[in-house]
Formats: sequence, structure tokens, C-alpha cells
Amino acid sequence: MHQYRTHTCGQLRVEHAGEVVRLSGWVHRTRDHGNLMFIDLRDHYGITQCVVDISSPVFASVENLSNESVITVQGPVARRTDDTINATIPTGEIELRIEEVTVQAVADPLPMPVNQDAGYPEDIRLRYRFLDLRREELHRNIILRSQVISSIRRRMTDSGFTEFQTPILTSSSPEGARDFLVPSRLHPGQFYALPQAPQQFKQLTMIAGFDRYFQIAPCFRDEDARADRSPGEFYQLDLEMSFVTQEDVFDALEPVLAGVFEEFAEGRSVTKPPFPRIPFDEAMMKYGSDKPDLRIPFEISDVTEAFRGSNFGIFAKAVEGGAVVRAVPAPGAGGQPRSYFDKLNDWAREQGAAGLGYIVFEEGGGKGPIARNLEDERVAAIKEATGLGDGDAVFFACDKPSAAASFAGVVRQKVGEDLDMVEKDCFKFCWIVDYPMYEMDEDTGRIEFSHNPFSMPQGGLEALESMNPLDIKAYQYDIVCNGVELSSGAIRNHLPEIMYKAFDIAGYDKDAVESRFGGMINALKFGAPPHGGSAPGIDRIVMLIADEPNLREVVAFPMNQQAQDLMMGAPNDVDAERLRELHIRVSLPPEKKD
Repeated sequence: MHQYRTHTCGQLRVEHAGEVVRLSGWVHRTRDHGNLMFIDLRDHYGITQCVVDISSPVFASVENLSNESVITVQGPVARRTDDTINATIPTGEIELRIEEVTVQAVADPLPMPVNQDAGYPEDIRLRYRFLDLRREELHRNIILRSQVISSIRRRMTDSGFTEFQTPILTSSSPEGARDFLVPSRLHPGQFYALPQAPQQFKQLTMIAGFDRYFQIAPCFRDEDARADRSPGEFYQLDLEMSFVTQEDVFDALEPVLAGVFEEFAEGRSVTKPPFPRIPFDEAMMKYGSDKPDLRIPFEISDVTEAFRGSNFGIFAKAVEGGAVVRAVPAPGAGGQPRSYFDKLNDWAREQGAAGLGYIVFEEGGGKGPIARNLEDERVAAIKEATGLGDGDAVFFACDKPSAAASFAGVVRQKVGEDLDMVEKDCFKFCWIVDYPMYEMDEDTGRIEFSHNPFSMPQGGLEALESMNPLDIKAYQYDIVCNGVELSSGAIRNHLPEIMYKAFDIAGYDKDAVESRFGGMINALKFGAPPHGGSAPGIDRIVMLIADEPNLREVVAFPMNQQAQDLMMGAPNDVDAERLRELHIRVSLPPEKKD
């Protein structure tokens, strides 16, 4: 018999009754019934109920065991009586009668419970993450993550992709976030950067003559945490393909994503390929976001003209100054009490808006502060433009186009959730396409790349030389599921002359391009194939499938929102000798005074 176990704690069934077995695991829970002591023994695979009689010589060894102590037990498997069967666990028809027990490790008093999933402060959960990971819910999520990655890897390989590994120590790149820098001991004053993404390397792999690349790639970005973004590091399905158009990339990736989601959907519906393609400008108009949640069954409308020159002076004056008015439908909201609209108005102020105007449509017109100051025919025009009817309501965002679109998108999400109109038990995918190649920094007036700087502009060199940069579209695309951006991607710029011109518009002269991207630009000069790819986020995929609101619930050892690892104590100080070896002197900011 094996020293620790003949079976796992999730393996025994009625057919094992009468066998003498050995199990090892953690004490999940104990129950003292006077003459009997019950121990729920847990391992990675499940829970088995174990029982010992007070008359047993081993009773004294288990009666005071603390939860999470590790033990090995041996004894016969017995079938439970019908009235004691636990149908909620796979092993619920049997129990193990303890005849021998070995205490492998005694657990100290726990800083947090493991045998329940009740909420606990995040700092405690992260400081004792090894305990947190023993909880059933989180343990299940991490197993799900492994299964999802295995499924993705299998599907990519079956689709003809070859797995590569790209460097972790590399050079800095303008990916849109801060780099993590690593000092070089051998080259004083110089630094490596941890890759924000394997962007240049995967393109170089295509230039090297490989055709279909992928990897489950670690990426490092020194950026603030959000619910759908981990500080520090994350993983993505990174892929690249040669001799492809944008549609070829979509055709390759859609079956992988749809297949993975269907595999783990557990009855939830998944968008069938081909996924909808929505141009960026249309997405901002209809949904107020380039990450639209298509589970919400209504769209934003432009009603600027209904307010131009109207008696509603606040909006009319703003429109004359270049503002637009976006209308967010609220089907059925006319039946809500006045307090609902007042609360939304307060919420809008918390978002930084002046307020949230509205109209409630009713037979013969509308009601509400805006309707009282707006001509009847204009109210009717808004009703028609939004496709609403009596008993419905509409909310308004009035501002400069980008700000109005953004706020209208937030309102759409809020209204959809408030009215319980977000479709449940489904995964709705779409592609956002035709992104602007450039954008203008409103503070500096500088033209910058809006997405990936290595993307191919639509229209090629001619567009770069003849068009207003802010009007140029790129072969850039994002894939979105349920309002969560899973991936950015693009057809790449594979021609040096276009690369130089594209970067010149963004303020990088030829010397700067060759200095910062010498490896890439040099490779393009020796014959590069047209190529493109994408990089869906693994963490976000698992978060959606697990129906978790926060990435930290699907990552084994995440940092907190301040980018700290409370369990391992990182980041931490480095001793002076190590710093001298790296030729680094620490200059701390002055302490803030109270």
C-alpha cells in the first residue's frame, strides 16, 4: 500500500465498499457527535467523509485536530445509510471508517476560513493566497484557467500554428504603457525592458520565414490596476500569420475563441462565426464605446438636430458651439418613479457630468424638465429617431463629440443594468474594425498613434502623404465579448518606406526609428511578407467564462491594486552591495508632510 494514499479524496464510490484504503489530505471540517467524530478530508480532487468511534484507540489523535491540518487515514470503506447520504458531493454515498491515522502537519489558527466562500478582506486573501487558493471557488477557477489554456493550445496546434517562445529581456517599445526596466550589470547605465507584448519578435518570426506562430505569452506593463486589468503582468494568446488579409486573421481566430467558449459554456450561448464586424466610428455612435456590450438590446442615437435652435437653451447653445446630443433609449422606464430619474441625475454628477436630462414619452407628447422646454414637434422627432413609444424614456448626453459618445456609452450600460435588460447566459462577440491610425493629444496638440504603431494604414503610403492624419484608418481591429476587450490586432506594416513615413507623422524622425526599432526596420529591408495577427487576453477569457467580475479571481498569485505582492513582499528593498554591482543609486522622493 502506498505510503500516503491508495485513492484520492474524490475517487471513492459505492463499489469500493469493504476495501481498506488510505487517504491523505487537509482537515476541511470536523463534527463531534458525542460518540462519533466526523472529519471531512479534502484534497485537490474532492472531499471524503471519514468517521471514528470514541472507543477507537486513534480517537485521541483526531479529536482536537485543527482545520487545515494534514493527515493520512486508513480504514475500510463503508456504504452510508440512505438517510445519511450526501448527494451534493460525488463521494456522498460512502465514508471511510478510520482505523489508523498519521498527523503529517498541524495547522496554526487560520487567519481566514478555507471551508467557506464568504467574502474576506482582499489584503488578507492576498497575504495568505496559498490558503485562499484552497477555497473551492478559487481552486475551481485556477483549474478552469489551466483547462482553457490547454484547449486553446490544442486548437491552435490543430489549426496549423507553431508554438514559439520569445525573449523576456528586450528593449523598450512604445506600446502605450510604461515599461518595467531591468538594469544591466555588464553594461552600466543601460537597461533591458520586460516586453509589454512580443510584438516585434512575432513579426520578426514571420520575416524569418515561419508562417503561423503562437504562444501563451507573458506580458509586462507598469500600469494601474482595474477590474479587467492586472497590474504588472498578464498572459495573452499571441498569434501572427503570413500572407494574410484582415479577414484571414478573423477566420483563423474565430473558431478557436468560439470553440473554447462553447467548450466551457455550460449551457450559455456563444456567438457563431463569423462574428459581427463593427467600424470604430459606428461603434462610438451606436454604443458610445469601442468595447460594446451587445447583450444590451438598444442603441444610442444622434438627436443633435432636434435641439439645434430649440427652446431648450442649454442644449441649443451648446450645439451652436460644436456640441452634439446623443440619446440613450430606456425602454419601459416611463413606469419608473421620479426618484429613479433623480438618482440617475445624482449618479451622472458623480461621473463628472453636469447632470442627466431625460424625456418620458406618453400619449400626446412627453414629460420631464426637457420636454417642458422643447417644442412638441421636436419631442416627436426624438421619439421617432430613437424608435421609442409611449411608456418609454430617453436620456441625453450633450458635449463635444468624443465626450458625448463616451458618456452616452456609460449611461447605456448603466440603464441596461438598472432595467435588467442585459441578456443573461450568453457570450456575444464582435470585431471592432477601421480604427483611426492617429489621434491628437488634446493637451499638447501632438499627433500620436492611436493603436499599434506597427499597423498598416489603409491606403498605404499614398494615404500617409495625401490625407489628414486624423482621417486615416488602419487595418487595426479589436475583438470584444460582453463589453470586454479581449484582444487588439492588426495587419502589419511590412514596408520600410511606409514605416518611416508613419512614424514621421507621429514625431519620430528616421534616426529615431532606426535607433529604437533598428532590428525591425533592418529586417523589413530584406523582404518581409504581408502579415498580421492578434493577441486575446487569457486572463479576460477565463474571467468571462468563470463569470467573475475581477481578474484577481482567476489568477493564482495576483498583485493588489497598488502592484504589491503581499504574500512574497514585493517590491522590496535591495541591499547597497547589489545596487553598487548594478551601478545604481536610489534617489527617493521627499516624504510628504501632514
